[in-house]
Amino acid sequence: MIKSLSEFKQASAQAKENPDGFWSEVASEFQWKAPWKQTLDFDFSNPEVKWFVGGKLNITENCLDRHLATQPNKTAILFEPNDPAEAAQHITYKELHKRVCQTANMLKANGAKKGDRICIYMPMVPELAIAVLACARIGAIHSVVFAGFSATALAARINDASCSMLLTADGGFRGAKTIALKEIADEALVSCSTVNCCLVLQRTQQVVQWNSIDKWWHEELEKVDDNCPAEVMDSEDPLFILYTSGSTGKPKGMVHTCGGYMVYTAYTFKNVFQCQPNDVYWCTADIGWITGHSYIVYGPLVNGATTVMFEGVPSYPAFDRFWEVCAKHKITHFYTAPTAIRALEKHPTSLVEKHDLSSLKVLGSVGEPINAEAWHWYDEHVGKHNCPIVDTWWQTETGGILISSLAGVTPQKPTFATLPMPGVQVVLLNNEGDEIEGEGEGILAIKHPWPSIARTIWGDHERYKNVYFSAYPGYYFAGDGALRDAEGNYRITGRVDDVVIVSGHNLGTAPIENAINEHPEVVESAVVGYPHDIKGNALCTYVIVRDMGVDSSIIEKEIREEVAKTIGPIAKPDRILVVSGLPKTRSGKIMRRILRKLAAGEHDQLGDISTLLNPEIVEEIKRQNS
Repeated sequence: MIKSLSEFKQASAQAKENPDGFWSEVASEFQWKAPWKQTLDFDFSNPEVKWFVGGKLNITENCLDRHLATQPNKTAILFEPNDPAEAAQHITYKELHKRVCQTANMLKANGAKKGDRICIYMPMVPELAIAVLACARIGAIHSVVFAGFSATALAARINDASCSMLLTADGGFRGAKTIALKEIADEALVSCSTVNCCLVLQRTQQVVQWNSIDKWWHEELEKVDDNCPAEVMDSEDPLFILYTSGSTGKPKGMVHTCGGYMVYTAYTFKNVFQCQPNDVYWCTADIGWITGHSYIVYGPLVNGATTVMFEGVPSYPAFDRFWEVCAKHKITHFYTAPTAIRALEKHPTSLVEKHDLSSLKVLGSVGEPINAEAWHWYDEHVGKHNCPIVDTWWQTETGGILISSLAGVTPQKPTFATLPMPGVQVVLLNNEGDEIEGEGEGILAIKHPWPSIARTIWGDHERYKNVYFSAYPGYYFAGDGALRDAEGNYRITGRVDDVVIVSGHNLGTAPIENAINEHPEVVESAVVGYPHDIKGNALCTYVIVRDMGVDSSIIEKEIREEVAKTIGPIAKPDRILVVSGLPKTRSGKIMRRILRKLAAGEHDQLGDISTLLNPEIVEEIKRQNS
């Protein structure tokens, strides 16, 4: 663990001068079944990346088995249910190992084998983490789909990966709501021919429809024992697929592999959060997102930490739930999204002050850049000016944190992610692709691979190449812009492509537009993001309809329903404007930059619009936005 600024500088210098030697040393701390023959093999022009080539391992032996000799009775997963009246669960490393092995045997007994893709569509209960680890145990590739996605979105992900098995639940609790997960899964499976087994966990006890491929989780568990040797995996074997929204309609199935992902998530968890043996670490994310994969499950468990899983929401049963849980379990490390912080800061600070938060040592931020107001509220009212805030920048594609301060070790700066992690070679590029030296603002790019970089997009390596490596040859293009200060600290300024981050969730605008365009009255649509006090960004939709005299309120309602059904409620537009046209270039391209400015009310910052095919439309939209 890096313990001082001088150690951090030394590690960064070593990693830059000798990446192979640096990462070999880091990787040697873990359990390998066979050593690697080559630390790194890469070519960004291809692009191909391989880490720890020839090495053999199983990530679950590093998450579980190796801790059994030293801390079998330490709590591995602390589960806090949605309903505060329901007892919390403390699952020890010994018990977690047993339950993972038993679940792995259940999967095998139902036909799962190494290399199979298994889709997981479950609520935030311990069985979700156990299922993820059970897949890894047997070498099956897990594909977790967030349990807020629609049947259409679930089916698309199952079909893209040709999943042979679905793990779901009768339902899930989310605040005051009960989500009918089995019903949504049934609707999805109508169009999924590759799934031949659906294992259903009982959580809500609601009545569900039963199909020929369905089996109860608890009944299948009773048929198997808890002895399951870990499958030997190659370092470059796929560990999981995780879908993220793309700027085209089809979600991207990012593929992460066993060796490099394990090494990097474990290294970053240990150094960014500086967790000590008796600490209680809580990341409030859902395992359906990369944050949950890397910093609820794999990173903490490889390090032998106590990781909290929370089933609920910050507003239920009241807006002090986060603080009540922190006090109840004496949380030391609290890692959440700026969206949540902004939502909670709107409520009286007495909701924070009524709880004893003295156990807190480190605060974290993830999902999007944190604004200054939220940062200072978090620092003052939650951290009491005693807790360093790690403002972490990374993506589904990166697998782990790339830029962040290290808690209490390296200097923090409000709203800045600060410095890259050792081994991460960040640069700023201008529009021509030239590197910017010193202070400046530009396009964020990375010129050397790190161990947890996604290796490909499932089934579409050409798309992987085009999205991440073609815009600026020789660099990984993150899709974000950033500015850099005189000390080398980075502040992320937002997306530079057609992806909008809403409440920490990456939403591609193309699939939302595709859903809207299905409406029989819609001729064309454009979706853009605009600043929002709570969500960070919200979605504004401009819609051209066949009959401008139609009741727009009916169309707006139907559009929101269609988006919720096709993608999920999180993608519903906040504002829908019916317009007679969209600003376009003479080649027919929609000028989204102008639409973003109009949605944000920045009418005086549009720049020259005289070259537009239809500049008069801008005035019409201005009047509607005012």
